[in-house]
Amino acid sequence: MFMTTADTADIIFRYFPELSDAQRSSYERLKELYTDWNSKINVISRSDTGNLYERHVLHSLAIAAFLGPLKAGTKFMDLGTGGGFPGIPLAIFYPECTFHMVDRIGKKIRVASEIASAIGLSNVSFQHGDSGECRDKYDYVVSRAVMPLDALLKACAKNIDSNSKIKNRMAPGLVCLKGGDLAQEIEAARRPVVDIPVTDFFTGEFFTTKDVIYVPFK
Repeated sequence: MFMTTADTADIIFRYFPELSDAQRSSYERLKELYTDWNSKINVISRSDTGNLYERHVLHSLAIAAFLGPLKAGTKFMDLGTGGGFPGIPLAIFYPECTFHMVDRIGKKIRVASEIASAIGLSNVSFQHGDSGECRDKYDYVVSRAVMPLDALLKACAKNIDSNSKIKNRMAPGLVCLKGGDLAQEIEAARRPVVDIPVTDFFTGEFFTTKDVIYVPFK
């Protein structure tokens, strides 16, 4: 386990030392790109701009820490991606998987698309609109603090391919990042829910109230 106060990509590399040079370069460029875009369009909290790598990039990668290695061709939908979280950090991490990022706010989708283009991500696509307009099937739907868990499940159930031919360690399902007391949300979901503290993967005060929520569809 590692801790750092500097907002650099080193915090990513310490937890994931196996990253390629190309992946490292992509993560390193995110700081400059998000700082520039955030000065024009508020895609992340201004109070978080000095904590991009811990609070946004590494936090997003808690999903990768949970899922582990994935088969090539695994398909993701990022529901409510905003400026590209968790989708862009995950797309860098899993270059042989594909990511479809959806958000209702056009300016945020534009930022995510421009940043992906700037770092040369070729495994991503973008949709400006409601998730109800997307009928495609995916192995995993990912999300970060978009809506209550029961509402999120209703919104994405049609998009999860429970009969996927790609067999990863974790069955197809919803994998989302949430914080705070989740007891009522989990009860309201009325499905088996796996709740993993992010502190199982990363250290730091920010993560003490954060969880990875996994709802398998099988």
